[in-house]
Amino acid sequence: MPEGPQLDIRTRSHYRYFCNDRNNGNDEQPMTLSAVEQRFVLHWGEMGTRWGINRTVAQVHALLYLSAKPLHAEEIATTLAAARSNVSTSLRELQGWGIVRVVHVLGDRRDHFESVKDVWEIFRIVAQERKRREIDPTLRVLQECVDELKRAGASSNYTRERLVEMLEFLTITSGLFDELVHMPVSTLRSVSRLKGKLKLLLAGSRKP
Repeated sequence: MPEGPQLDIRTRSHYRYFCNDRNNGNDEQPMTLSAVEQRFVLHWGEMGTRWGINRTVAQVHALLYLSAKPLHAEEIATTLAAARSNVSTSLRELQGWGIVRVVHVLGDRRDHFESVKDVWEIFRIVAQERKRREIDPTLRVLQECVDELKRAGASSNYTRERLVEMLEFLTITSGLFDELVHMPVSTLRSVSRLKGKLKLLLAGSRKP
């Protein structure tokens, strides 16, 4: 999917001209982003690509996260200087992840969009979705491979041992992950405050 041009963070006047020119006469005015806001949106887009997420998807999420009000797709496209089709695709993907939702604004028939604002909830949603897409299928394949090797007999013992070890590790860590992400946010905040104390607590629990 082609990417839209990056935001220019040098001057707001150049930024407005750039966006309006990119939208080919669209009268929709872009949001006025500060240099810090533009920097965050750009960085979030770059980080998204490193996490395997389309740059425009990540930039749309960053913009909605920073916005104090819901935005409609045309406003997002103009502000990011991105193609309207790319923005629509990005919004659908973000809704699929569950971190962006549709809201309606009185007097405007267009769909507007807002991001989940609680960073703990964003972490929970994204982590669960990534586990569903990446870890769960791996667990299923590992289990199928182990089952098949058990039927193959002694000739496959070494390979089976390696895969069983991997399966056990992912099963345990997956279970710990499920417990973690299903904790109430208040509990997660409390756990995060332990930091270095957690190691001391665990060491103390092992004493006879």
